[in-house]
Amino acid sequence: MQLKTEEVELTAGPGETLVEMRLAAVTPLDRSTLAGELPCTPFVPGSEGTGVVLSSDVAEPGAAVVVRGEGVGLTRQGVWGRYAVVPNAAVHALPSSLEPAAALALLTPALTAHTAVRRVAGVLEGETVVVTGVSGLVGRMCAAVARAAGAAKVIGLVWVDDSVDTATALVDQIVRVDGLGQVGREMPWCDAVVDTMGGPVTGGVLGNVSPGGRIAVLGFKAGEFTTIDLHQLIGRDLRVLPVNLQRTSLAPDAVGQALADIASATWRADYDVVGADRIGEVLDRQAGRVLLDLTALPVG
Repeated sequence: MQLKTEEVELTAGPGETLVEMRLAAVTPLDRSTLAGELPCTPFVPGSEGTGVVLSSDVAEPGAAVVVRGEGVGLTRQGVWGRYAVVPNAAVHALPSSLEPAAALALLTPALTAHTAVRRVAGVLEGETVVVTGVSGLVGRMCAAVARAAGAAKVIGLVWVDDSVDTATALVDQIVRVDGLGQVGREMPWCDAVVDTMGGPVTGGVLGNVSPGGRIAVLGFKAGEFTTIDLHQLIGRDLRVLPVNLQRTSLAPDAVGQALADIASATWRADYDVVGADRIGEVLDRQAGRVLLDLTALPVG
């Protein structure tokens, strides 16, 4: 696949927004698109980016936005350019508390947390929610999303030796779990669990889910196998729900909602910013989040 810079004329039509792009992410979707059949030739890659609105019938000119979805960079032209014309539904407001680069770098874990908490676990206002592995980034985001969804109480579950400095502001209580997955006695009853740990922790925490409650299993860093007490499962009418990100379609407002949910917290985002003219150097890099500085491209 050969990448090169060309000048093209862009005009936004009905239902479209013209964005002056500033940053774009290099995502697994972009790599897959470049490695396979492209929708058309020539094709502009890029499925996620940030920029400023120039013209739109849904956003104010000058508004900072995130662009993602609606086939952008997959079935229609993407955002790896100084400008992009995208469907209105692919334009999402960028919360003022989030720096554009940080928002772009945090978008994937934020959407993961959004899917787990709002779509799969279906957390409701007033509920008590347990998030296992709350010392990790996705776990902390799940706690933030649960709070934004209206949870009355958020409990964070961590290993006995985990540091919780970054999580204490997001939860009401920290509960420790030992290496065998045994949950501390101070663990309260809850309506829902978002489980990022898996393994024996899943079976252990299930004993504290109230009748009619559910556990959304997102990860299995603690192990791929668990033991479930079927008497508890059936007798208390509990639900074990897998969070399968490949098979769960995002709602139209998911990106904006996910960013809004995490906007009130402070996050550390790891990413490298490189000039878009160096894209050939970074496509082979599999580790780390890479953002392209699109302002390095000529304006025309």
